[in-house]
Amino acid sequence: MPDERTLGDRTLSIAYSPCPNDTFVFHAWAHGLIPGAPRIEVTFADIDVTNGLLGNGRGLDLMKISYAALPEALDEYELLPCGGALGRGCGPLVLTAGDLRGVRDDDHDTDGGSVGSAPDRPAAESLAGRVVAVPSLKSTAYLLFRRWVERGLPGGVAALGEVRVLPFHEIMPAVRAGQVDAGLVIHEARFTYPDFGLSALVDLGEWWERTTGAPIPLGAIVARRSLGPAAIAELTGVVRASVRYAFAHPEASREYVMAHAQEMDPEVAKAHIALYVNEFTVDLGADGLAAVDSLLNGYKG
Repeated sequence: MPDERTLGDRTLSIAYSPCPNDTFVFHAWAHGLIPGAPRIEVTFADIDVTNGLLGNGRGLDLMKISYAALPEALDEYELLPCGGALGRGCGPLVLTAGDLRGVRDDDHDTDGGSVGSAPDRPAAESLAGRVVAVPSLKSTAYLLFRRWVERGLPGGVAALGEVRVLPFHEIMPAVRAGQVDAGLVIHEARFTYPDFGLSALVDLGEWWERTTGAPIPLGAIVARRSLGPAAIAELTGVVRASVRYAFAHPEASREYVMAHAQEMDPEVAKAHIALYVNEFTVDLGADGLAAVDSLLNGYKG
């Protein structure tokens, strides 16, 4: 087990996405701005890539993964209570090039109700026999999509024509070109999908919040258990300090964020950060952990 007293002299491996929220959060640590923090070697990887590193011995010391993949990670990794993405109004969208069968989820009464209530059914049923593009089968976005479909479409995802995995950046062009009937999107697509002439069939974050009352857990930061409890506690403090530095000096990370942003419009990057970096990024707290429990049906930590 590594000696936590020498952790600051080690170089740790970490993987997070090039998305603005992650580069904003980790800018200070990556640039040596957190006193006493260990050096890190950063690998930029989309979350579907890091999800795929779980369970095969190829995972790094710290990684950003989907909350949906957390149960698979827990034998080898520990969830850090900071640094991730969890919040409200930030969920995935299902997009189409036109309203399928003339319905959208928000065309119907949304006065609360239970999960699987009648208002969710017409939009989900419009996907029967359709081809839906998704960015990953291990993502929180796909977990939410699967649950929404199961509650609104008899037969669930088996009643879809096809679930087709595509790289994230190819999904909206594929929907626009008619290569797929619908696409499940995340991140900057919340802001840019109208530019592709697309419409939202359902906002899965709004559906989740309406039916559970909980914020939506998207991305988690995990650390190898083999680092040891003291080292993981130290890393938790480092990640939290990096988040707080980002909030205190929001302009300091601008160059780093924009150098890696897949969406180069600075206003979109700024909106992305505002949406995904919040109080839960500093500390999950009781509400955040309860939301994770709701998502994973019995997650115990």
